[in-house]
Amino acid sequence: MQQSFLTAFHKNFLGNSPDWYKKAIVAFLIINPILFFYVSPYVAGWALVIEFIFTLAMALKCYPLQPGGLLAIEAVAIGMTSADKVKHELVANIEVLLLLVFMVAGIYFMKNLLLFLFTKIITKVQSKIIVSILFCFSGAILSAFLDALTVIAVVISVGIGFYSVYHKVASGKNHHHDHDHTCDAQFPELSGSDLEQFRGYLRNLLMHAGVGTALGGVCTIVGEPQNLIIGEQAGWDFVEFAIRMSPVTLPVFIFGLLTCFLIEKFKVFGYGVDLSDNVRKILTDFDHNETKNRNMQEKVKLIMQGVVAIWLIVALALHLAAVGLIGLTVIIFATTFTGVNNEHQIGHAFEEALPFTALLAVFFAIVAVIIDQHLFTPVITWVLTFEGDMQLVMFYLANGLLSMVSDNVFVGTVYITEVKNALIAGTITRDQFDLLAVAINTGTNLPSVATPNGQAAFLFLLTSAIAPLIRLSYGRMVIMAFPYTIVLTIVGLLAIYSGNLQDMTQYFYDAGIIHHHTGEAVQSVGGH
Repeated sequence: MQQSFLTAFHKNFLGNSPDWYKKAIVAFLIINPILFFYVSPYVAGWALVIEFIFTLAMALKCYPLQPGGLLAIEAVAIGMTSADKVKHELVANIEVLLLLVFMVAGIYFMKNLLLFLFTKIITKVQSKIIVSILFCFSGAILSAFLDALTVIAVVISVGIGFYSVYHKVASGKNHHHDHDHTCDAQFPELSGSDLEQFRGYLRNLLMHAGVGTALGGVCTIVGEPQNLIIGEQAGWDFVEFAIRMSPVTLPVFIFGLLTCFLIEKFKVFGYGVDLSDNVRKILTDFDHNETKNRNMQEKVKLIMQGVVAIWLIVALALHLAAVGLIGLTVIIFATTFTGVNNEHQIGHAFEEALPFTALLAVFFAIVAVIIDQHLFTPVITWVLTFEGDMQLVMFYLANGLLSMVSDNVFVGTVYITEVKNALIAGTITRDQFDLLAVAINTGTNLPSVATPNGQAAFLFLLTSAIAPLIRLSYGRMVIMAFPYTIVLTIVGLLAIYSGNLQDMTQYFYDAGIIHHHTGEAVQSVGGH
């Protein structure tokens, strides 16, 4: 029987997404213009933000690029923002986009080395608790010097490597056979429970590493993009930034690792999933097989990937160029010295990053709406009415709450701009400005682990190729992040509210470790 045009159109619209989901998106598209023209642009703006968060939450039903993109296009079409404003946001965040395009692809060409190193950790270290702490600690240390997206790209690459190895062998194939690890059709029923357990195990490690990127990213001026913006406005260099943040970041780091230990020990919030003996044997056999059959050419490849990894760390630590451009050099070096010489081989490297790059461009369109409709203005105005220590606390909490629903780079930039204006106007002193800068930085970095919206690394993980493989949904991420969210937020809040931040800052002054800044000592904030 021939399909009608409407039936065919309905089936094509958003592919095989559930009917209720398709109807919800259509309803959003109908409601938004009505709210904007007949109710209030402010209400319509918040409705758009909530709808976009919904598309992120339903990422496993449909990739958010399409429904989120439709919402963003409609927002521009009806005047909630403009195409020029969206372009401005993209230009202002070009370094983040370049990072995704080139750095993630660069990591792809180093996956053999990464799989080699992490396989040794998982097969040699028997304790799941120690492995979990190692992943969390490694994520933190790397993120203090590298961008969190780069670090999570490494972990995702490793996770997919582990999953594909187990899936191939358990499906009855040898290591050298081609295999589609995304299809369970050939997977034996007897191994189904092992597969589910292995998925849980990988979910645990990826979430620990993701939280680790937040623990380390808050500590240094290069850890997150907003850190750089805040540090530049305060006139702090790398060392001074780290010292000023330390009264908050050090206790948070310690309690973050303690949380990792406790949730694994007591197996709560989806953690504590062990590696089954069958899976460990397959990974161990894979490691032995790879070691035994590795010829000189493959050994040289690993050595050269190690050399490129050293170049990556040095180049990023010394800030020799924008992160994305360093990623481009990684692609060039890694392919040149590992036998890659055709377009088809290189093209595979970009498959993981480009869908998320497009999604992030849509996200910046939503940010443009937030700016043009002044959605955060009432909150900012209210927070500035507080004084003294309570102002620090409210800035910390307000930044955290807004970062849960928006981009923490955007929130941090908006708040440091308002604080700068208050300093210039003489509303606050320079010392209060410095303390508020710490509250803003820690507020945007710590409570924002609550949802994938606040942390780009979490959003990247949610929309990556590994998320559907290990059944990592938006809701599951929120649940697994919950214990970390509570601990990090409370410890950070206590560090600020207890007066510890002020006392330690004064100690640093008295000891001559840092110095008072005189005058405005701030420049205009670019980008927003």
